[in-house]
Amino acid sequence: MSKSLQAIRGMNDILPEQTPLWRYFEGTVARLLDNYGYKQIRMPIVEFTELFKRSIGEVTDIVEKEMYTFEDRNGDSLTLRPEGTAACVRAVLEHGITGGGQVQKLWYIGPMFRHERPQKGRYRQFHQIGLEVFNLDGPDIDAELITMTWRLWGELGIRDAVKLELNSLGTSESRGRYREALVEYLSAHHDKLDEDSQRRLKTNPLRVLDTKNADTQAVLVDAPKMADYLDDESRVHFEGLKARLDAVGIPYVLNPKLVRGLDYYSKTVFEWVTDKLGAQGTVCAGGRYDGLVEQMGGKPTTGVGFAMGIERLVLMLETLEQIPEEISRQVDVYLCAFGEEAELAGLALAERVRDQLPNLRLQVNAGAGSFKSQFKKADKSGALYALILGDDEMAQQVVGFKPLRGQGEQQSIAWDALAAHLATCVVQG
Repeated sequence: MSKSLQAIRGMNDILPEQTPLWRYFEGTVARLLDNYGYKQIRMPIVEFTELFKRSIGEVTDIVEKEMYTFEDRNGDSLTLRPEGTAACVRAVLEHGITGGGQVQKLWYIGPMFRHERPQKGRYRQFHQIGLEVFNLDGPDIDAELITMTWRLWGELGIRDAVKLELNSLGTSESRGRYREALVEYLSAHHDKLDEDSQRRLKTNPLRVLDTKNADTQAVLVDAPKMADYLDDESRVHFEGLKARLDAVGIPYVLNPKLVRGLDYYSKTVFEWVTDKLGAQGTVCAGGRYDGLVEQMGGKPTTGVGFAMGIERLVLMLETLEQIPEEISRQVDVYLCAFGEEAELAGLALAERVRDQLPNLRLQVNAGAGSFKSQFKKADKSGALYALILGDDEMAQQVVGFKPLRGQGEQQSIAWDALAAHLATCVVQG
């Protein structure tokens, strides 16, 4: 017997009962970004591999171990995008939309791909909403990004479950001086480092700060601190960011070990973390990357952005039971019609109601069936009300109106008054 077909490990189907919550989350974020003046951009999910080697860094874990890379029929090396910033920078460079100092405030949504060990909240195909801003170099835009996420957590009802961690990595020059001091210190304690940190010491020493190994963390207690190596420009920028967050009333924790896993970050880095999801604690992260556009062949252009993981935030909404009632209900009204004449009239009536109430979720029974079977389907749909159209109703040009979820007797509503009645009942219901 042939092997049954199934999804690739770590690449999951999002089933119909799950998609309403995804749509709610995505819609909430999209409305918020619209309100702040951000415009959506859509990039391909496949890029030339060189893009990620040049932007993320060839000695990062992502490029070394996690990318899905393959040769196409032309012999070109292509990669499924592991993150969105590099692709967005490529797009703005290719189309020249940041030239001449033009400010661009962009956002995108879609799948990313990394070959990691799948676990709850971490998948090989995962989905992100990302945001990138170009040609604004002050701490005010950094603060705006963080303020937007703070407002989003409030709208979603999860603000008490997340914590903001902040750090500044300084400019590339100051980070280079810190790197030298850190390497010197860690080299003197080489034998006490875990194997992974020993490897990173040669390739990407700042990532040692992010280790979860307890013995290495003990070594890092007395390691040099990034804050002691910040240049004046970065220090002023960071103080400006903190002042703005204080003015808005957003609490934060300074984390000198926060470095992020990508080479292109400079100055501000931040993460929103939670203790509600086990090991996968980061739900949104980002920072400033002022040298990335130039590194990728463009003119000097400042940039800052963030990305949030949709799977993890949807999981948080489920874990904290912050799911609006209307999300679990996909149908407001279910129309039952008995007999061909009633079915034809019901179809026309339903379309007239939809014309007048375009946001009403009205489902018309399909497949005919007895009174009992149609009512069973109406109840299973989760609808608040059932509409009934049979021989008696046809004769009187009314429709039976029956509450399915609460108190109330069935009543008859004239066809031309149905839309107005539904508008009142569904809103109040």
